[in-house]
Amino acid sequence: MDSLVHAERPPPHAVCVPAPAQGHINPMLKLAKLLNYKGFHITFVNTEYNHNRLLRSRGPDSLNGTNTFRFETIPDGLPPSNANVSQDPQSICDSTKKTCLAPFRQLLSKLNNTSFSNVPPVTCIVSDCFMSFTLKAAQELNIPNALLWPAGACSFMSFVHYPSLIEKGLVPLKDMSYLTNGYMNTVVDWIPGMEGIKLKDLPTFIRTTDPDDIMMNFCLGEVENARNASALIFNTMYDLEGEILEAVSSTYPPIYTIGPLQLLLNHEIPADDNSLSTIKSNLWKEQPECLEWLDTKESSSVVYVNFGSVTVMTEQQLVEFAWGLANSKQNFLWIIRPDLVIGESAILPPDFVSETKERSLLAGWCSQEQVLNHPAIGGFLTHSGWNSTIESLGGGVPMLCWPFFGDQQTNCWFCQNKWGIGFEIDSNKDEIERCVRELMEGEKGKQMKKKVMEWKSLAEKATTVPNGSSHLNLQKIIKEILLTSPSSIST
Repeated sequence: MDSLVHAERPPPHAVCVPAPAQGHINPMLKLAKLLNYKGFHITFVNTEYNHNRLLRSRGPDSLNGTNTFRFETIPDGLPPSNANVSQDPQSICDSTKKTCLAPFRQLLSKLNNTSFSNVPPVTCIVSDCFMSFTLKAAQELNIPNALLWPAGACSFMSFVHYPSLIEKGLVPLKDMSYLTNGYMNTVVDWIPGMEGIKLKDLPTFIRTTDPDDIMMNFCLGEVENARNASALIFNTMYDLEGEILEAVSSTYPPIYTIGPLQLLLNHEIPADDNSLSTIKSNLWKEQPECLEWLDTKESSSVVYVNFGSVTVMTEQQLVEFAWGLANSKQNFLWIIRPDLVIGESAILPPDFVSETKERSLLAGWCSQEQVLNHPAIGGFLTHSGWNSTIESLGGGVPMLCWPFFGDQQTNCWFCQNKWGIGFEIDSNKDEIERCVRELMEGEKGKQMKKKVMEWKSLAEKATTVPNGSSHLNLQKIIKEILLTSPSSIST
């Protein structure tokens, strides 16, 4: 372990606050584990709703933590619910912004009350950019608050330029017909590192006619608030998004790229160190038979299909994907969450199940990074969430992209146009069949595989001790920001 923390002093205490969604909890937990391994006491703060979901999916003792890694909760401000689904993004974003500061202040006060608490005083906060209310609490305590942007720098840059889209009159849309009349093909040519991108490829919160739209203004506000952070942390690497990172850094606090986070974890924490291995973050119960089934398949012979934790589809789209996969004649592992289909449970045609049972496995959830690093996986049909994108790149797996909302369209555009590791598809069965075959057997698939292996090599290099850029940036943010009082941080 690198001795950045002085043994004779009380350990530094980082309070880690992810946004309350699976794709935000995962990267924050990885960062929290890295800090804990480096000597920090960690308090990891989930919402009560997600804390209860984790207990249901992982068991009643799963959040006991360790002596130096503890879990706490704050309410999210929404009505109580025992549901086991991802919450509506608009409702949860609006509610956390308006209601979470007061209970978060109370939690910090409890942690800092030495007569009730047996933990060291809180010395820094690491929170999700979408939980920027924490900045106020950090300022009141005069401690640093680094913000983790758990997505790509490309989506951050897109949100930074929402105001210019508004100023130029491109958004909000004049009416909803603009979504289908070709207007969304308007090229946006002034965003650094994203020249040639179209309106349809930018994060989807601009697809509104309402200037007061909650999500558009929430994203705009959170990236503006990020200017007040002590530092910004990105789960990416400089090789991948250098031009964009350079442009962002000119007007923002210091930026530290420490991705891909899973590779950094693999390289920083020895495999035989089991102290944190039981602390996991999947909100659905994982099915270990996924890996057992993959063990029976040949190298690069299986398409992995997973649309993430928030994407939903219609029953018709589910059927199109099913028959596209069936007709491709490829092996596939398909993760179908209980809440994947809008308003009802996901029911597949019986003849699809019988037709594909020899070469498919359907499951409710899995350990995605283990799957993507399994030698049997040859391609990934994905919604293009950032975690899935960076994990696929880190595993050397090319992608078919079916973006649903948020930053997924932007990630998809970069995979196809900048990085050469994926391409976008439509949800009709003939195209799915053709594209799956191309991915697994065609020339385009081979080219993408070659390209993604080059990126994987760069990702390994970035996260490797002693000179990888992500490894060095982790050291730097600890030393330059998290172990420092705000008065000594150069602004």
